[in-house]
Amino acid sequence: MGKQHGWLALVLCLPASWTLAQEGALDTIVVPQAPPPLPAQAASTAQARSTLEEVLVTAQRRVASVQETPISLEAFDADKLAQRGIQGVQDLGANVPGMVIEPHPLSSSTLRITIRGVGVTDSQVTQDPAVGIYLDGVYLARSAGLALELADLERVEVLRGPQGALYGRNTTGGAVNLLTRRPSLAAFDMQQQLTAASREHWNGKTSFNVPLTDDLAVKLSGLLSHQNGFVENTGPGGDFGDRREWAARLDARWLPMETMSVDYAFDLTDLRYYNYLFQGVTPSNTPHGLADYFKPYAQSQSVYASRRLAQLATGAPYEPSQSRSLGHTLVLGDELAEDLSLKYIGAYRRLRDDQYADLGGGAGSTGFRVDTNAYDGPAGVLAGGGAPTPLVKPRTFQHQWSQELQLSGKLFDSLEFILGAYQFSERGGEQGGPTHHIFNTRLDPSQLNVLLDAAPDLRELLRDAVLPGLAAFWDYDIGIDNTATALFGQFSWTPPAFAERLHLTLGLRQSWDQRQAEKSFVQTEYIEAQLAGAGLGAVPIPAFVLRGTDRFDQVRASRSDRNFSPSLNLQYELARSATAYISYATAYKSGGFNTRDPQISGASGPASDGTDYGFGFVEGFKPERVRSIELGLKSEWLQRRLRGNLATFYTQYRDMQTNFMIPGTISDTKSRNAGRARLYGAELDGAFVLRPGLIVSLQYAYLNARVQQVIDLEGNNVASLYPFIAAPRSSLVASLDWTFLQNRWASWRAYLNYQYSGWRQGFVITEDKRGLTAIDGYGLINARLAASEIPVTARSQLEVSLWGRNLADKQYPLTAVDNLPQADRAVVWGEPRALGLELTYRYR
Repeated sequence: MGKQHGWLALVLCLPASWTLAQEGALDTIVVPQAPPPLPAQAASTAQARSTLEEVLVTAQRRVASVQETPISLEAFDADKLAQRGIQGVQDLGANVPGMVIEPHPLSSSTLRITIRGVGVTDSQVTQDPAVGIYLDGVYLARSAGLALELADLERVEVLRGPQGALYGRNTTGGAVNLLTRRPSLAAFDMQQQLTAASREHWNGKTSFNVPLTDDLAVKLSGLLSHQNGFVENTGPGGDFGDRREWAARLDARWLPMETMSVDYAFDLTDLRYYNYLFQGVTPSNTPHGLADYFKPYAQSQSVYASRRLAQLATGAPYEPSQSRSLGHTLVLGDELAEDLSLKYIGAYRRLRDDQYADLGGGAGSTGFRVDTNAYDGPAGVLAGGGAPTPLVKPRTFQHQWSQELQLSGKLFDSLEFILGAYQFSERGGEQGGPTHHIFNTRLDPSQLNVLLDAAPDLRELLRDAVLPGLAAFWDYDIGIDNTATALFGQFSWTPPAFAERLHLTLGLRQSWDQRQAEKSFVQTEYIEAQLAGAGLGAVPIPAFVLRGTDRFDQVRASRSDRNFSPSLNLQYELARSATAYISYATAYKSGGFNTRDPQISGASGPASDGTDYGFGFVEGFKPERVRSIELGLKSEWLQRRLRGNLATFYTQYRDMQTNFMIPGTISDTKSRNAGRARLYGAELDGAFVLRPGLIVSLQYAYLNARVQQVIDLEGNNVASLYPFIAAPRSSLVASLDWTFLQNRWASWRAYLNYQYSGWRQGFVITEDKRGLTAIDGYGLINARLAASEIPVTARSQLEVSLWGRNLADKQYPLTAVDNLPQADRAVVWGEPRALGLELTYRYR
């Protein structure tokens, strides 16, 4: 019977909101073979094994085992995800050596991700990340809202190093693939998981797989989660770190013909959380511009400690933040011939992230506040046009659409290929309006004369001032409109001359980017005071404007860039279970604009520190480029009881994008293509079955990263001011997995895990502050004890698990900053010891 391919014409006629796709999407198996095993059955196979398991991945857009995939990667199947307690992207940093994940200072749901030292120091809607995140093949373009738990997560793949040829732009550091469980046509099954843990943490995950007909199945899954933070807010509002999340997901699979598949997915997530509060460690002793006038008072209203405190306080009511996302995904596959298939991948996603942060001193002071809450002081009334300025939660929002068409197949029994075309567009922005409070403080008497000397015209006005103060206000609106298109291909040839042991793979990708941005911004600083007039007592007076910034009024910027990203891989099978490879890979990160730049352009005058840097927001910065050579070995020995994988790499940076603070300011930065850098290192992945059921494993990463050249405006090489951040020299994960008892009633399994991350540098402003943002090396001990395969009925089983994280209750900072007005070092602490009980019921 002739095949029908009318779906292609149908897709091309769909509305824009439904013609969806994704860059770097993963392959899917068009027609399912044997149904997947019940999760308990899969776990049992792993527990009883006397050899190492084989993990299948789709890292190179084809189904292959990790051992057959010639790149450095970490793969986590459902069993390993459960053992290590991985719920989402935020949990990967401690479990993947060479990968660092930190929360953004202003939003704990926004993640800064680094692999092999390659990442970003800021999170702006006009700047792209360096590590690509993919959810079921759908590229997540923004870093905001990534710290989410995922319902029904089945597999995670972390690809190290540049992935430009297959995954496209913004993969200079690597890529992360998150894959959820697909619907099965085989039979009805369900899973219910309940968790109760420390700090009133409870979690419920539910999944139903329902075959409706012989060729149609749906899967419904949901998540409810509640957790209290570990630092109490003794001031007004919520506690730091509290979070509430719910998520729902619908998946459908339809097989209208033997060779055709239609997969659709809808997901919706809502996270309400209270941001972490930065705890002061070291008082500020370095210049901070305007902040120097109130530094003594700010420090008197702040708390400092080198250990994690159980209580801190805010002056204004501490407000919740909210991150909400939804997505549609459509995948159509058709086997045109025995060795030729066509696939269309589409996606639409929407994100809204409302962020409330408090950067005050943690002592509950209302005289010194750094937040965006309402303010009714004299300056607030003046800035608000006669009424106090309102509470404002700055918002990041984004809509993205993408489409991809792939043609893949095999020619002459020796050449596999994939050809594709890709299109992506997004619109979004950052909104921080109307005019709202940023900080207010009283002036220390010792600093009042210093301020009056700087502004002599205010001396007479403030002659009789009592409790003079400063206040600042913002109002901003940032918009983006970006498009990206690409043509790509990958060709893998296995010549017969080497007994089919040699495999050559060539990847090519040509990309075109068009980026537009618009910025409106105004900042105004006020002096406010109470005057003691003769016979009048203390009389409030309106505030006086101290200064204002150059106003950005719908300033527009645009740029167009193109990039060619080739890759070449040579793989040789040394033996039946040993393969060596060498690869050359390239990637680029899109150019963009810096919304925190106080200069409009190079012709608009000096920046906020009085220096004319010769460029500003309008000029933006061009793409950065990375190229890397990797040499690796993947091997298994002793009848698959011993595994040893090794990868070494050398990476070169060109036109590296760098954000640096403007001295004497709190939030003003400049962004430029700083220069060149080099990185080299090695990664080891080893595992050994000591005896049936007892497995030890070790993953280790070594990294040496150095910026070689950064030329400043005076022609000096200031590379020492640009160290690689979040690039620990050493990191490792060591594990012991022991199935120590199996009988008809249960399978008992113990898991012990040690995670170590070495010293790493933080964001540096000046040489004398280099060590203030550094994170010392630390190690965490985690454990899990599980009894699985407990029979409930003939078709259902129960698993009971006890787990503990950070069992030694190690105190360690997740991230640090050095630019708060009251502190040269302030940190967000990592999670203390947590203990939990988990029940999982499976029915099939």
